[in-house]
Amino acid sequence: MKKFPLLLCLIYLVTTSFYPSGSENKKSLQPLSVKEIKLTPKKNFSPKNPAEEIYRQLQFADERLNFEVFEKAYLGFQNLKKSGKLQPTANLLSVCDFSLSSNKKRLWVINVDEKKVLFNSLVAHGKGTGEEFATQFSNVENSHQSSLGFYITEQTYTGDNGYSLRLFGMDKGYNDAALERCIVMHGANYVSEDFIKAEKRLGRSWGCPAVPRELAEPIINTIKNQTCLFIYYPDQNYLAGSQWLKGSEEKDKILDSLEQQKMATN
Repeated sequence: MKKFPLLLCLIYLVTTSFYPSGSENKKSLQPLSVKEIKLTPKKNFSPKNPAEEIYRQLQFADERLNFEVFEKAYLGFQNLKKSGKLQPTANLLSVCDFSLSSNKKRLWVINVDEKKVLFNSLVAHGKGTGEEFATQFSNVENSHQSSLGFYITEQTYTGDNGYSLRLFGMDKGYNDAALERCIVMHGANYVSEDFIKAEKRLGRSWGCPAVPRELAEPIINTIKNQTCLFIYYPDQNYLAGSQWLKGSEEKDKILDSLEQQKMATN
């Protein structure tokens, strides 16, 4: 009988020796430490278009300036600044869209820093440029035609047309004879809603971008002394040839490529 308890002890030792201890078991069941991986958001490779950012915030109370016209005006404005023709701090951009009827308010004065339309006004084109619509442009004296392109505003003076603003043409062959031709901004009685009602079109100048008499002084005082004025018309020769519009083709290629990539991934 003494051998039986010894046998039981032997069996117990043999059977329990193959199992890990409780502390070892607990250690093996401890949770794994997992390092958190933060996913970075996908980069937007589309370059920001500053002109679009500004345009989106502009409030147009009357006539709305076409975005493509504004984009071209802004491109030239920036190129003039880069070339040193305008001060780096310049923030006023005036745009005449002569593709529109003269019966519309087709002059805009914009503060691009504050993203505000300061003025939206009627503006006349030259007698030789067309009737209600502008169709012809010239850089030649006595043509009585308007001139396309970018201008830098100069000093004011008082002449035959009252308070006036000299304009320096920046596009060679298109408007660089502006000073010699006395192409200036001034007020005129024929630039008015009353004239439009009577004649079915706005009055015309001898080539100057004339504005309503009552707005001449506030507009001129706002944009005088080294600000940018752009007179637009969809003349393909001018748009392709102006040195101040260089860079638009490269930008268009980039945006077209990005648009194609976007369509391919959708």
